[in-house]
Amino acid sequence: MKPTAIGENHLYSKVYQRGRRFVGRYTAVYVLADRRANALMRANPMKVRINRIGITCTKKIGKAVIRSRVKRIIREAWRQTDLELCVKKGNLIVIAARDGIQNVKTQDVKAEIGRAVKKLGLA
Repeated sequence: MKPTAIGENHLYSKVYQRGRRFVGRYTAVYVLADRRANALMRANPMKVRINRIGITCTKKIGKAVIRSRVKRIIREAWRQTDLELCVKKGNLIVIAARDGIQNVKTQDVKAEIGRAVKKLGLA
């Protein structure tokens, strides 16, 4: 199932300010309980709770092509981690790319996101 994106800027700000965080070498992961999780569950046709995911990548990382590649790598690493570790649902999760992620493989980012999920108590 395709992950649901965080669409509003104020939610990113809330997650950054109030959420728990894990900062690694390539990414920083922020997590906050989603207050709208039950409403979204009722609106979901499958009636299951979901995580809303946001991926950020600043211009420090590189030009548009590189930033898009980094976002694809993070999205795939999150998808694999979510399938393997059965991440708890009902959270707002923001994954921010850090400098140095430009030349890494998906497996490296996946390992780091897996550590973050365990450390933040989502697994």
